[in-house]
Amino acid sequence: MDYEEMRSTARTELNDGTPRIIRFLGGRATMFVLLSVLLIGLIILVFSKVDFVFYPIRVFFSTVVLPIILATIAYYLLRPILRFFERIRIPRVWGIFIIFVGLIGLITLLVFLVFPFLKMQFANLIEEFPTYFNQMLINVDTFMRTSIFSTYYKEMDININSFLDNGKGNIGEFITDAVGGIASGITSFISALTGFILAIVTVPFILFYLLKDGDKLPQMIKKMLPPRLRDDAEVILNDADHQISAYIQGQILVAISIGIMVSIGFQIIGMKYALLLGALAMFTSVVPYLGPLIAITPAVIIAIVTSPLMLVKLAAVWTIVQLVDGKFISPQIMGKSLKIHPITIIFVLLTAGSLFGVAGVVLGIPGYALLKVVLTHMFKLLKIRYNKYEPDRAMHYEDVKE
Repeated sequence: MDYEEMRSTARTELNDGTPRIIRFLGGRATMFVLLSVLLIGLIILVFSKVDFVFYPIRVFFSTVVLPIILATIAYYLLRPILRFFERIRIPRVWGIFIIFVGLIGLITLLVFLVFPFLKMQFANLIEEFPTYFNQMLINVDTFMRTSIFSTYYKEMDININSFLDNGKGNIGEFITDAVGGIASGITSFISALTGFILAIVTVPFILFYLLKDGDKLPQMIKKMLPPRLRDDAEVILNDADHQISAYIQGQILVAISIGIMVSIGFQIIGMKYALLLGALAMFTSVVPYLGPLIAITPAVIIAIVTSPLMLVKLAAVWTIVQLVDGKFISPQIMGKSLKIHPITIIFVLLTAGSLFGVAGVVLGIPGYALLKVVLTHMFKLLKIRYNKYEPDRAMHYEDVKE
């Protein structure tokens, strides 16, 4: 069909009595769907005023979400290993069995060798940290009184000794209130702990079935959709799978690399609690931008109390780690798979953290990446529909094939 025939056909279709905007939205069927969605929204709004109606749903999601998220993370980490076993002709079930045996051995090794040492260092750090913090304030106060800013600092009339004395009293009151709060909330604590333990126990079972049948899940979802939507759904599912896989695998590898480099670097310069600070850097590095700031704070306090030279060594180690990560590790492992602007990442972290707390900070970026995949494909389909019902080719989107 040439251009003139297409324009003639489009004019004929537009003159059948149906308003153009309704045809653009898909005709009466789509308008019916939109009205149905609006009606469903009104029903949800009405029932949201009655909390007990949705209470079982909230309990269900609060119970199920954590083990599913943990199992999904483990699935994407272990899936490459399982596919490697299949390439060397090991049956899938036997490959899963080998993976589980290896996981049990690794967890046992961590529990009996690494965890006790980290626990001891953590207990010592918690015990000594108030002393480090107070000494840091004293050192900063002494420095400010002898620096070029001494005149302005003295005009502020800051009494560090009075601040520390008041701080000790406030800490005592805080501990007293905390003990009372713990005593009164012991029931809720036990309930939360029980839920967490059940979630951890449930993860291996969910992980087993994900490893066994996870590759079949996209096909099952496709079969539930109308045939007309299956090709687009397959593209969206493949892109979403790629985004999740690239983010989880890349972020974990980058975090491990940062933890190893920080531990080795701190050990070389003689920093106390080097292994613990390296582990802290590893866990917090999964949060972009904010994680390194959290990890460096206790190390800076310890370095300031130790000596000015230690602070210089710390700055050198941290700069080297960030340069190696930014120039070599992250580009090679993560690449540009997410294609998210740094400003967008900061906004996502702030918003997700305000809405969902720590879970939002950790899961905000992959959640945004998935939402971006879906919205990008929906916009592409909208452009195709626009070109279909726009008879003037000059008004078409150039990057969409008809």
